[in-house]
Amino acid sequence: MATSKGKNVLGGELLDCSHAPLTGFFRDGCCTSTAADRGVHAVCTRVTAEFLAFSKARGNDLSTPLPEFDFPGLSPGDQWCLCAARWQEALEAGAAPRVVLAATHERALEVCALEDLKRLALDLN
Repeated sequence: MATSKGKNVLGGELLDCSHAPLTGFFRDGCCTSTAADRGVHAVCTRVTAEFLAFSKARGNDLSTPLPEFDFPGLSPGDQWCLCAARWQEALEAGAAPRVVLAATHERALEVCALEDLKRLALDLN
């Protein structure tokens, strides 16, 4: 069943990822990804210190607050919609954060293998 948010990678209704901090390409708490989202911010993750350090080293500092953009900065344990390519890059480097499949938009499958996402899923079984 499709919703206005789309489907998740398992084919079900896409659930919200996080409202605190508020995430998503559309900053609606959901990893909805449309053609307007060129970065495919589709993978709902629970970030770790290891991933935050990895992302910062790649030029995307997600831990430093940017009040001018109403961004509080992420801390380990926060859930966040990541770009599918960044999650894949982190996976290949051994630094990928865990995933919430029910809140990961189906567009993530354009970049990431379902088997890889499942391997790091927080919400299976």
